[in-house]
Order: sequence, then C-alpha cells, then structure tokens
Amino acid sequence: MQVGDLARETGKTVRAIHLYEQLELLRPAARSKGRYRLYGPEALVRIRWITKLQDLGFSLTDIKAIVKDVVAEGRGGSAPSAMVKVREVYEKKLEETRVQIARLTALEGEIQASLTYLDTCGSVCEPDRLLPACTSCNHHSETDVPDLVAGFHS
Repeated sequence: MQVGDLARETGKTVRAIHLYEQLELLRPAARSKGRYRLYGPEALVRIRWITKLQDLGFSLTDIKAIVKDVVAEGRGGSAPSAMVKVREVYEKKLEETRVQIARLTALEGEIQASLTYLDTCGSVCEPDRLLPACTSCNHHSETDVPDLVAGFHS
C-alpha cells in the first residue's frame, strides 16, 4: 500500500508517517515503478505499536532510543537479551503508570469531595450571598473545606 493508504488505515497523517521514516522507526517495504513508497502489513503493526507507546507517554525520541537499543542488542547478542531490554523499559513504564494512577485516584477523590461540598452550597446557601461571604458560612466548618474549594476563599 502507498503512504496515503497507510495513513488512512492507521489514522495518522502522511507527514507523521514520513517523520517515522525520518526517525528510522518505519521503512517502506519497496518502491513502485513511479518511486512511490510501498508498505506491507508489518507497517500497520509498527504504527500501532508506535501509537501505543505514545499513549503510554513515550516521545518519538524515546521510541527511537528503544528501537536503537533493541536492534543494537539483537545484533551483538541474542533475541532473548534484546527482549530483556524491552522488558526493563516496560517494567519501568508500568511502575510510572501505577504511580500516576494512584495520583489520579487521589485527585478523583478530591474532585468528588469538592462536588459534594459544592452541592451542599447550592442547596442551603442564600442565592444573594456573595463569594467573599462564603468564608464565614455557617453551613460548613473551616476544617471540611476541600482544597479545590478552599482556594477560592484565599
């Protein structure tokens, strides 16, 4: 398939595919008689892989380094040793992802607490009360104000 077909199949732009080539992340399988780049099914797999790594937070520079390390390891060593390198990268990313999930879960709790707090404000506060007066609200104690709400009072 030509680059335009590959772009349509993957949802990427032609420019992105050319960038992958420039970074040596992707190679055309052949050239047509008219010198158009031609790609095989392995290009679809490679672009899906690149996309997933980007979704994990890897930059194209990171991905290029991973490919370079694995290819270098594969040339000088065995396939299992090359895969050990990939495994190390994925293990590190898994730990980073778990830390991020924990942080986002805590943030989710903070947002939920703030919404609950704000729902109470909407149902019990007088409609003509001005925001600066909220610091002296008698419906909440100063200790139960979530940080995401308390910042408005400062």
